[in-house]
Amino acid sequence: MGSHEMNGNAGGVVFENVTKRYGGVTAVDDVSFRVAQGELVTLLGPSGCGKTTTLRMVAGLEPVTEGRVLIGGTDVTLRAANERDVSMVFQSYALFPHMTVLENVCYGPMSMRMDRAKAREVAAAKLGMLGLAGLEGRLPSELSGGQQQRVAVARSLVLEPKVLLFDEPLSNLDAKLRRRVRQEIRELQQALSLTVLYVTHDQEEALAVSDHIIVMDGGKIAQQGTPRELYESPASRFLADFIGDANLVDGELAVEASGATFRAGGVSAPVRADGLAAGPATLAVRPHRLRLVDAGRGLVPGTCKRAAYLGSRAEYVVESPWGELLVFDVDARSLHGRDQAVGIDFDPGAVILLPR
Repeated sequence: MGSHEMNGNAGGVVFENVTKRYGGVTAVDDVSFRVAQGELVTLLGPSGCGKTTTLRMVAGLEPVTEGRVLIGGTDVTLRAANERDVSMVFQSYALFPHMTVLENVCYGPMSMRMDRAKAREVAAAKLGMLGLAGLEGRLPSELSGGQQQRVAVARSLVLEPKVLLFDEPLSNLDAKLRRRVRQEIRELQQALSLTVLYVTHDQEEALAVSDHIIVMDGGKIAQQGTPRELYESPASRFLADFIGDANLVDGELAVEASGATFRAGGVSAPVRADGLAAGPATLAVRPHRLRLVDAGRGLVPGTCKRAAYLGSRAEYVVESPWGELLVFDVDARSLHGRDQAVGIDFDPGAVILLPR
């Protein structure tokens, strides 16, 4: 686990062998991880993988069946949600529609018996920090989606929690706004050294905001690491397919003194084996690491089946002895035609080999 060794004395969040069962169903299965202080860690995975249940166990909204949860070095496994010093930012923002922005943000401190003037002062400071100064008197309905999201963050920050929890915070926003708000969340988290656990099913979002990503599958951790580690060195077929687009080809790996060769569909290509033993293997290669070349050249022959021009790149589906391959051409000056014969080329180091 490298820098993410378990350390019960650390700030942030530590999950130690946590299991959650609902009757006979195991939703989270012996999960251990750590969110270091000042770090943004994302729980990523398809729906039903256990990520939201995990977040709710950190928040104290779900009891733990087995294992321990530590926050700021303190065991909080048996503590109620309001005794955990965490704050949750929900997908729906859950702002009170009849209250102004300032009243929404004051609500928490005032319900904790802070006097009104002090609560307003603290709330105004947090709103200013989030670029919302001047909007204190507005109602949520008078704000854009991005502004509502920031008010929800301000309302969570005003309690100065040890850990901020985000549950799919961008799913209500359109694609363009989503990109901007995720950048704002990341900048805010870094500027204030916030400790954040962030749940999403969106791989691009996870790659964009995280220090560290924990990918869950079927209630277990499939792999954890930095965004680059997960993208460049996925540990399994599931990971290669789930994070970013990948072409997956099943074949055989031969390893000799002169180097390694991957063979599938009667076509062989030199590859970098990275210590993988000879035998059945799956080759994974990202679409942007493949190049289309003239027919008769390249490593794998093919025929263009579909071509789409997307402005920043052309996308091709190429029929080949290795199956249908998706190819992104970022230098698309002219499109290859449908049913045109082509070659596919790649560098030996551009592919990832996985045991099968």
